[in-house]
Amino acid sequence: MADQKVSNSKSGQGLDYQTVHQQSLDNPAEFWSEQAKNLPWYTAPKTTLEKDEQGSWRWFPDGEMNTCYMAVDHHVEQGRGDQVAIYYDSPVTMTKRSITYKELQNDVATFAGVLADHGVVKGDTVVIYMPMSPQSVIAMLACARLGAVHSVVFGGFAPRELAVRIDDAKPKVILTASCGIELHNILPYKPLLDEALFQANHQPDYCIVFQRSHFNAADMKEGRDVDWKEALLRTTPAPCTPVKATDPLYILYTSGTTGTPKGVVRDNGGHAVAMKYSMDAIYDQQPGDVFWAASDVGWVVGHSYIVYAPLIAGLSTILYEGKPVKTPDAGAFWRVCSEYGVKALFAAPTAFRAIRKEDPECEMAQKYDLSKLQYLFAAGERLDPATWDWLNHSLGLPVIDHWWQTETGWAIAANPMGIEPMTTKPGSSSKPSAGFNVKIFDADGNQQPAGEQGSIVIQEPLPPGCLYSIWGNHQRFRAGYMDPFPGYYLSGDGGYIDEEGYLFVMGRTDDIINIAGHRLSTGEMEEVVASHPAVAECAVIGIHDELRGQLPVGFVLLKDGHLLDPTVMEEAMVRLVRKKIGPVACFKKVMVVNRLPKTRSGKILRKLLRQIADGESYTIPSTIDDPECIDEISMIMAERGLIERQPVKEDDAPLQ
Repeated sequence: MADQKVSNSKSGQGLDYQTVHQQSLDNPAEFWSEQAKNLPWYTAPKTTLEKDEQGSWRWFPDGEMNTCYMAVDHHVEQGRGDQVAIYYDSPVTMTKRSITYKELQNDVATFAGVLADHGVVKGDTVVIYMPMSPQSVIAMLACARLGAVHSVVFGGFAPRELAVRIDDAKPKVILTASCGIELHNILPYKPLLDEALFQANHQPDYCIVFQRSHFNAADMKEGRDVDWKEALLRTTPAPCTPVKATDPLYILYTSGTTGTPKGVVRDNGGHAVAMKYSMDAIYDQQPGDVFWAASDVGWVVGHSYIVYAPLIAGLSTILYEGKPVKTPDAGAFWRVCSEYGVKALFAAPTAFRAIRKEDPECEMAQKYDLSKLQYLFAAGERLDPATWDWLNHSLGLPVIDHWWQTETGWAIAANPMGIEPMTTKPGSSSKPSAGFNVKIFDADGNQQPAGEQGSIVIQEPLPPGCLYSIWGNHQRFRAGYMDPFPGYYLSGDGGYIDEEGYLFVMGRTDDIINIAGHRLSTGEMEEVVASHPAVAECAVIGIHDELRGQLPVGFVLLKDGHLLDPTVMEEAMVRLVRKKIGPVACFKKVMVVNRLPKTRSGKILRKLLRQIADGESYTIPSTIDDPECIDEISMIMAERGLIERQPVKEDDAPLQ
């Protein structure tokens, strides 16, 4: 049991946003020391912030704790063991389950015993390659319980991509399941893992396999493969292992990695403090509330806001194995919110656009009691004003865009609903969160005035919860993030801050195009195109042009039921952009498509579209959701004369 009883103080509530944010910048050590008091440490930190031998800022270096204890055992000790910790809802398997904190404690401790039986100790790495099932969460927490470092690889990744992550993380044990399910497709995880291990140089001591009862059991390799359920029968529960706050909790490889992977490293102490703070300050969640992050545990959203933050804060979290549409319909999200009394729903904008495409009038939402739903949060990509308008008009709820990255682990900028809700500006992720000192730089490192676009950077020290290195390659961390502008973290995104301090993230810096010397944002053009009532989703890219340097091209996905002639649609889009941005945009080509290439987390692969259009060789990222759409879009580009022939597809990133 932790030896420190913590206060029940809120994370800045009672103060206005500006005061809270300024305090966090003026005296970060004092500010975050106060937030750390809201957690049950084994040994409370006396030192809040210092630099390590590699020059990285580290939080709470002398604190001792265990993340699993904070997320599970502490709540049981506080008498809340009968509260539901996890609602598991799987429309693809027709399964529902409610898991209390006491049940979760037992399940996690028992599986931690299994890991210990197979040699896993503090500091070891464990790769988790599993579907959206309770066993995935149990596995993550069991690793944290032992002080082992987990690395979740999105279930269904191609063998090669899994292999390079195995070689980088070098796990002692790999955890997997016999299969995953996506709509009507069965994804054979175990055969994919077997192929990955055939390709990998590193070999684990054991693979522990959860055989899903709905489907045929996977083949097992004698001496290496262990049946999950059988192992549970012959183990004893394991206690929590104390770790330093600066010890790593997990490795998460950034999406789209090819070649040498880039593993973001998250620590235990700073991460726990940031997770607890964000649930209070940004999401306005209190113990017992029901919170739903409609993502996957394979992504950073799943790590932060399906698993760790809700449980550390004593909430009930939802683990959903399904889609926003077709499981069974466009009312799936609203059904879940109604059934479990969700207070806040957090999803990627692409999920909301998928719902909007199939149910343009949001009629399905009227079938459910959404009286407990207070907030809609969006992140993962830019929330375009058209989607914001649709959500706001359809549901009449606060629609909160917020911006963060795998590297930061939580929101760089957000509307802090637990401190001081702000006036919302469509297209803006509001203002920087506590501890994030955000600035806009030009290419030479000069700070840009209000309204001027540039690279978004964050002044050191980054607040708790952010990455402090790349797994096994600190130099890569320095070179990619910290060295371009010494003293600042380079986000890789571009945007601007307006006169009132609102941040507008316009996309990756390589999505700024140069048209005859004019720097224009494709994000701005997407805003305009998306405002057309027939458009469900769109992407605008810049392609090479001999005369002007670059020209924009739009790709449009129409809402269901809209059968507009593509030529009419193109003319309408061109007029809109000309009216809203001006002739300088040279926006003249729009292509109506049936689908857009996206990662499984919902990000549109604009770089891939640009490479195809410019005739460059390209690789299909392992994170792509629908590889076949690339051939379809390439054909449309060829028909429109955008390309003469399909570019060369490299062999080092095979299709799923």
